[in-house]
Amino acid sequence: MTAPVLALDHVDAAYGPFRALFDVSFEVRPGSAVALVGPNGSGKSTVARAASGLLAPTAGAVLVDGKDLTGEPAHTFARAGIAHAPEGRAVFATLTVAENLQLAFRGAASGPGVRAGLDEAFELFPRLGERRNQVAGTLSGGEQRMLTLARVLVLRPRLLIADELSLGLAPIVTADVYRVLGQVRDAGTALLVVEQHLDHALSLADRVVVLRQGEVAYDGTPAGLGDQSSTVLLPTGVPGRVDEAGDLLGGGS
Repeated sequence: MTAPVLALDHVDAAYGPFRALFDVSFEVRPGSAVALVGPNGSGKSTVARAASGLLAPTAGAVLVDGKDLTGEPAHTFARAGIAHAPEGRAVFATLTVAENLQLAFRGAASGPGVRAGLDEAFELFPRLGERRNQVAGTLSGGEQRMLTLARVLVLRPRLLIADELSLGLAPIVTADVYRVLGQVRDAGTALLVVEQHLDHALSLADRVVVLRQGEVAYDGTPAGLGDQSSTVLLPTGVPGRVDEAGDLLGGGS
């Protein structure tokens, strides 16, 4: 049987003395889409960081294609085909849309490959094509999120970790982002979609992993959620545990 493109095996993670993940295990199979859902502070973005090498687990293992990459730097995960589109607007604000994309593509392609990458990015996101010469810092929030996504998708990763891509976006922009994610999945890229909008995540996912208080509360099919689907995004807070930003829960915002 083919190895999962990503597997977390009994992973713990912490920010200093404060533990954020507790014995987290799940896998993403090649070409599949897994939705990682849960309330704020449940550890979703911490999982995304551990899965892309941005945060080393304190226990357990992170495997890519069956190979243990635990503790390896993020560029090792990237070379193995793991792409991370982080939460927020990670663009070079003073560069144009086209310049942002050229920087992303140049390390992985020749001159003609860069031009082909630009064409593909603008085909995926026509709105970016219309704004190719616009400075990225003047784009709307949704357009900046599209640019973040386009920079990694054209490199054809084996797994895309999409962290809260719909956060703060208008419904029409969110629908556009998920349209592209569906195309990417259908083309063979596996997805780990970190999301708070349950309807969007479940429409795309083959499997769902629910986190609560840093632990896996459910790992199965969307249909198997049943009555749990109405409660998986309720707020939680346990003193001494931390949210995705490393802040104490229960005592702050």
